[in-house]
Amino acid sequence: MRKIIAVITSISMSLFIATPATALSVPESFQALANSPALAKPGILIIDPISQTEVFESEADVPRAPASILKLISTVTAIRAFGADKVFKTSINSTSDPERFVLLGEYDPWLTTSISSANKFHRAISTRLISAISQTGVDPKTVTIEFNGLFTKDIENLRTFYGKKIKFKRVTKAEVKTLPELIPLAEISSPPLCDIIGFTLLWSDNTLADRLARNASDEMGFTRDSDGMNEAFQETLKGLDVNYVGLSVKDGSGLSHDDRVSARTIAELLWKIRVEPEFQAIYDGLPVAGESGTLKDRFKKYGKSAKGLVKAKTGWINTSVTLAGYVEVGNNEYVFAVIANYLKPTETSRSLARKTIDKALAMVAKPAGEESVG
Repeated sequence: MRKIIAVITSISMSLFIATPATALSVPESFQALANSPALAKPGILIIDPISQTEVFESEADVPRAPASILKLISTVTAIRAFGADKVFKTSINSTSDPERFVLLGEYDPWLTTSISSANKFHRAISTRLISAISQTGVDPKTVTIEFNGLFTKDIENLRTFYGKKIKFKRVTKAEVKTLPELIPLAEISSPPLCDIIGFTLLWSDNTLADRLARNASDEMGFTRDSDGMNEAFQETLKGLDVNYVGLSVKDGSGLSHDDRVSARTIAELLWKIRVEPEFQAIYDGLPVAGESGTLKDRFKKYGKSAKGLVKAKTGWINTSVTLAGYVEVGNNEYVFAVIANYLKPTETSRSLARKTIDKALAMVAKPAGEESVG
């Protein structure tokens, strides 16, 4: 995908000129597909980011269940909170009590107890920290490991790995401050946040997206629950001058049927992602139609003329099929968001919706040198 030509990054999204969608704006074939019963009255918005005009709009302001395109908000919020180069560290520390050790972390979203997973995906393996205890001459079976800053699932994985051989006890941040002097024994760290985000978006990893959203909420001074994520998302979008009317989330992954966001919010955010250098990792991490990630097997039979010309985040839950990203139109790159969330909860309905979206984008996508939309 090529960079947008002649975009001035300082232009605010509030300057978008909302022009009515007409038969001349996009091919009639696109409009027919957009209005197809297969999509059950979706929210759609296509924006020309250079002229800052709406090329096509249909119920784009209605809050809908976004499925995994919500990950775009989670990852933007994470980068805003930490910066793209952030690494999450976890350490094991001894104390003056030879049978008391302290495991302290920064909620590394990519910890694992699997050596193969660590080697394949460059993940930090938490068992190496426990192994460091043996190097002190203490039998790990006799110790209690107090911990803070690790996800519950990661502690459960350690308990599963070691069985009942080691005791783990959660302590609060306040309790950590009262602990005796800690002596660092070993430390592990995650890859940079930009790499984690790339994997999260390419393969639509729900766990990583949710963890990143909760980490960002905490870093921004909010709680790690859904209330905190809502506040963190709203503050982030407000700071980017992105419309977030109707936004309401229960998680950071988009799995909840109660999550709500409009196609307009997603489309405006995608424009910001494209023109703000700090979000380059998000753009780079998006799958490409017919070539990579969750789009690898799409646009090969249906909408195949758009293969390689669409770079977007996929999403689905029982009643929603969504797609949001960028489509090449001649020498330009258009922003689009489609949220079809009133589908029948069957794979047949979802498959038909995907095919319809892919065929619609193929009506718009054009290789460089060809005439653009309109």
